[in-house]
Amino acid sequence: MSAVPASHYRARVDLFSRSWAALRTAVAQLPDEAFDQPSGCRGWLVRDLVCHLIIDAQDVLITLVTPADTEPTVNAVTYWNVKDQPPTGEDPLDALTVRLAAAYEEPGLLKFHLDDVGSAAGRAAELADRGVRVSTRDEVLTTDDYLTAYVLEWTLHHLDLIAHLPDAAEPPAEGLARTRAMLEEIAGAAFPSSFTDRDALLIGTGRRAPTEAEKAGLGALAAKLPLVIG
Repeated sequence: MSAVPASHYRARVDLFSRSWAALRTAVAQLPDEAFDQPSGCRGWLVRDLVCHLIIDAQDVLITLVTPADTEPTVNAVTYWNVKDQPPTGEDPLDALTVRLAAAYEEPGLLKFHLDDVGSAAGRAAELADRGVRVSTRDEVLTTDDYLTAYVLEWTLHHLDLIAHLPDAAEPPAEGLARTRAMLEEIAGAAFPSSFTDRDALLIGTGRRAPTEAEKAGLGALAAKLPLVIG
C-alpha cells in the first residue's frame, strides 16, 4: 500500500482549522444581545450553542491525546450517527448545556472561554500526527478522519449560530462544500445541482423545510430526509 502524501493530510487539517477559526471568529464578533437570540438548534439560544462549542473543543483536546492501537472502526463519514428525530433540547445532556450556559451570566465570559479552549484545540489539531489512531465515543479512527469529521460539526453549527443573525459571517465555502459531500455520502445520494451548498445542508439535516419545488427536485431522496446527524 502506498503512503498517503503529506499534502493530503495538510489540506484536510487546514480545512478543519479554517472552519473552526471562522466559527470562533463569528462568535467573537457577535454583539452581546445576539446571545439571547434563538439558534438553529431546536431548544437552544445562541448562548447555549456557544457553550456546546466549548464542550466540543474540550472533546477535541481529549480525543487528540487518547491514542488507540486497534484497527479503525469508523471513518470521517461513518463516525456520524443518523437519528430518527431531531433534538428537542430536552435530552439530559442538552438540558445540562442550557444550565451551564446560563451559569456564565455574561456573554463575554462565554466568548473568553471559547477563545481560550478553542484556540488550544486548534493548535492541537495543527500539531497532531494525522496518521495516528485515536479513540472517542467507543470508536477508533485516524486523527485525519476525526478532524475531517469535525468539519461537518463546525460547518453545521456555524449555520446554526447565524440562523437568525443575518449580519453574521457565513461559514467558509470550502467547509460548506466538504460538508455537503459528506452528507451526500451519508445519504447515499446527491442533492440536486440547483441546490446551493447551504440549502442542501439546511434541508438535508432538517434545519429548514424544502419548498414544493425543492421537494420535487429531491425526488426519491426526499423520503430519506431529514438526516439528523449526531
